[in-house]
Amino acid sequence: MGEQAVALAKAVKYQSAGTVEFVVGKDQSFYFLEMNTRLQVEHPVTECITGLDLVEWMIRIAAGEPLTLKQEDVQRNGWAIECRINAEDPFKFIPSPGRISVWHAPGGPGVRVDSHAYTNYFVPPNYDSMIGKIIVYGDNREQALARMRTALAETLVEGINTNIALHRELMNDAKFEAGGTNIHYLEEWLAAHKR
Repeated sequence: MGEQAVALAKAVKYQSAGTVEFVVGKDQSFYFLEMNTRLQVEHPVTECITGLDLVEWMIRIAAGEPLTLKQEDVQRNGWAIECRINAEDPFKFIPSPGRISVWHAPGGPGVRVDSHAYTNYFVPPNYDSMIGKIIVYGDNREQALARMRTALAETLVEGINTNIALHRELMNDAKFEAGGTNIHYLEEWLAAHKR
């Protein structure tokens, strides 16, 4: 898939960060889905496990600087998990605009929070309901999961509904803990845990 993604970017002379998405079949065959010519919401996961600042590289390339980094220079280390914090009912996903009366973000080793929210911030009803991202990094999956559980327990948002409760439950689900879930996991989990 990586080779195909590079070939596609070269074919269209694309010179910035982007994401090429594929669908993978049960037999491990894969098919091109789309290319996003921008950073994905999940880019902090890549930044955590590679130590690269993708936004900085995009700016350098846009400024005409040569890309001095080669693919073989990119090393992956550890494990990262990201939870999108949305202003919505945690189980029905109905948007929850309104004023945040209390905002307390988590912290500590391996914890990163990307957000524009703060105490007294008004979440408007007209835009995407995401108010932040909690990203954790660990030496392995188990450490990353433990850090995410702690980070979610430390996060406090009052005045509106958020999906933090859902994330807390998912981080403790045995199937999720084991890894290897697919795109149907959340749908199946919600059906099994009717709210």
